[in-house]
Amino acid sequence: MISIILRAATRFLMPLQLLFSIFLLIRGHNSPGGGFAGGLVVAAAWTLYALATDVKDARQLLRIEPRTLLALGLLLAATSAALSLLLNKPFMTGQWAVWHLGVLGEVHLGTPIFFDIGVYLVVVGVTLNIIFTLAEEES
Repeated sequence: MISIILRAATRFLMPLQLLFSIFLLIRGHNSPGGGFAGGLVVAAAWTLYALATDVKDARQLLRIEPRTLLALGLLLAATSAALSLLLNKPFMTGQWAVWHLGVLGEVHLGTPIFFDIGVYLVVVGVTLNIIFTLAEEES
């Protein structure tokens, strides 16, 4: 039985959860949070949607197979970690690029954020794959 109240609440809560997960991802480099915590919040948002509607609808809303997210995240995390080896530095040494934007200042972009994004995608992929599989087995 699908609850109308849960479905209405999910429409309000899911965008907030997704926004909060991005906040955790970005904040997590220097503070509590990061890819793991952010990924769990995304998985919780999709789980809530699957409970409010149906696993089939949740998969359609996701538009990408969770295993694909897992593979992309693993590839991104491994690539960002191994990039330092190509530059003859120790494994997982952070590499940074700096762009000067004139009046706007400087933008520092490094491999740690790409590693966090990879972890984020791996956690989302693994968690949703488990949850969707268990929910489909039940029905």
